[in-house]
Amino acid sequence: MAVPVDGQCHGVSAGQRGDQTGKDPTNRGKLGTKRHTLTDANGIPLAVTLSGANRHDMKMFDATLDAIVVRRPSPRKKPRQHLCNDKGYDYPEIRRSAARRHYIPHIKARGEEEKERKKNPRFKARRWVVERSNRWHNLFRRLKIRYEVHAENYLAFVHFANAIICWRSAA
Repeated sequence: MAVPVDGQCHGVSAGQRGDQTGKDPTNRGKLGTKRHTLTDANGIPLAVTLSGANRHDMKMFDATLDAIVVRRPSPRKKPRQHLCNDKGYDYPEIRRSAARRHYIPHIKARGEEEKERKKNPRFKARRWVVERSNRWHNLFRRLKIRYEVHAENYLAFVHFANAIICWRSAA
């Protein structure tokens, strides 16, 4: 079972200042928030944390893994659990943290994915599931742009959206 982790920036409504916001480096320095999401192999969200848009993904890695809302199966039993990340998580401390938590990390080094794609035209990144989950979050109008001043209110709406995503996938 592979669980991907990724972060996604999104905007804050005009003129709003609140907690867990920061200048978005990809959006001309406008304020924004970043959702860090951990999903299972099917794209079902297992954990979500918030940070300012200017915070690097690797800084919220441990907090995201600690925020898992369902009990994790024993990592010592077979099959081992895999953790798929993009090159934004390619740091030795991230690999050590994943190993401490008994995950098998699959973190593509910078430039490694392009080489793999050239060798194998049918290559597909393992982390596409978390990108799809980010898309599902953005389908909720309330989540696409953050209107809440307090981060805990926004996080409550994110968890509510996660519950709806889980319910839809079970039906």
